Amino acid sequence: MNKILRLITTSFFIAIFITGCSSKKSSKPKIADKPPVALYQDAAFALESANYEKATDILEALDSRYPFGPHSEQVQLDLIYAYYKRNEIALALANIDKFIRLNPTHKDLDYLYYMRGLTNLSADDHFFQNLFGVDRFNRDQSPSQRAFKDFNQILKYYPNSQYAKDARQRMVFIKDRVARYEISIAEWYIKREAYIAAINRGKTVLNNYPDTKSVKDALEIMIQAYRELGLEEPEKNALAVLKLNYPNSLVVKRSERWALFDW
Repeated sequence: MNKILRLITTSFFIAIFITGCSSKKSSKPKIADKPPVALYQDAAFALESANYEKATDILEALDSRYPFGPHSEQVQLDLIYAYYKRNEIALALANIDKFIRLNPTHKDLDYLYYMRGLTNLSADDHFFQNLFGVDRFNRDQSPSQRAFKDFNQILKYYPNSQYAKDARQRMVFIKDRVARYEISIAEWYIKREAYIAAINRGKTVLNNYPDTKSVKDALEIMIQAYRELGLEEPEKNALAVLKLNYPNSLVVKRSERWALFDW
């Protein structure tokens, strides 16, 4: 019954979403024939008012009518921001890449890398995730990994950028998320008795994400897999590391109880 209800609810929202999109496209307003400076003022006001749909329409008209106008570069930068705020992921990324390609020495490259990182991060935050509250840490993490590289570009080449601090914080979040993704795959392998594959995923977390909360889970998975494979020495080594760093782990306490009977 719950599945049927969810299917009906999903279908209902799909219909609304598609209808809304088609009506927006068919009723796109005509932009007044004004001088570029006046149009840009209208676009700036729309952005300040968080009217991103109107801002997008005006900025697109400006970019089309006056590609070499007095505000051409700023128009493109503002358009990227408007696309991002409207969750137009593909358009935002395409315009960012185009701008970087055509302006490889632009003074605002740090901003563009920052916006590309934000846009890649939001690639998973689509309509249905927000609707049903789905945690997508166990889904494809390619957009997050691309965002990590974008934010790292800022720290590497623009360490004094105003976006550096936030970029660093977001990289911490991404590392934790990707590490959880690796753990979810390792757990999947454990259930299917693919122990070598599970161990390799655990090692990936230890080697690439040693400062995340998933290290404890990785060690516990590796210990279980080593035990199933009868590899005593690697199991003891992993258990020693787990005990040193996470003495309250249930796996550690269980091993200590077993040791009482290991005469």
